[in-house]
This record gives sequence, structure tokens and C-alpha cells, in this order.
Amino acid sequence: MLDDVVLDDTLLDSAAEWHAAGRRVAIATVVSTWGSSPRPPGSQLLIDDQGNMLGSVSGGCIEGAVVKKALDIIDGAPPEVMEFGVSNEQAWEVGLACGGRVQVYVEALS
Repeated sequence: MLDDVVLDDTLLDSAAEWHAAGRRVAIATVVSTWGSSPRPPGSQLLIDDQGNMLGSVSGGCIEGAVVKKALDIIDGAPPEVMEFGVSNEQAWEVGLACGGRVQVYVEALS
């Protein structure tokens, strides 16, 4: 499973490179999980203003919603903790049916 996850230091190096190249960038980080979760706490997803991504916070099941929120945050919305879980209707909409809960903090680089 870890083979497809970009190591944090490499991801942060990429974030710095993207930012230095003039790309507006957000980072999403798994801050907590409960029960079954696709990625452990500390997993990160890098998103730029064109929707390019590097890394992973969910293995795909919630990343669409996280990317959408990241683009809003890149455009000026405040940072946000997003929560997905089996009792959360949004979790089913984005495909999180794994039986757990995950919180993802999304912030823009400045």
C-alpha cells in the first residue's frame, strides 16, 4: 500500500518547487482516523491551482471532495477540517463506505 504514497519530505519538496514556480498550492493532511480508513494520519495530498495532484489522503474515495475544497481554499476560502465517516451522508456520496471516519485538514501555502 505504501508504494503509491509519496513520502512526506518528497511531497513537501514538490510543494516548495510548485510554489516557487508561481503555482498556487494547497496541502491536505489526514489529521485523524477512527476505525477502517484508507490512509493513516499524516498522509498528504498536494493540489495546485490547475487541479494537479501528488500524494494521497484516501486512495481515491474522498479525494474529489478534498480537491474541490482545496481549489476553493487556493482561491481565498479559509483553511478547513473536512470530516468523512459512515454516518456522514457526504461520505456515501464520495464513496467512503469502508466503515471508518477520517478528518482531513486543507490549507493553502502562502
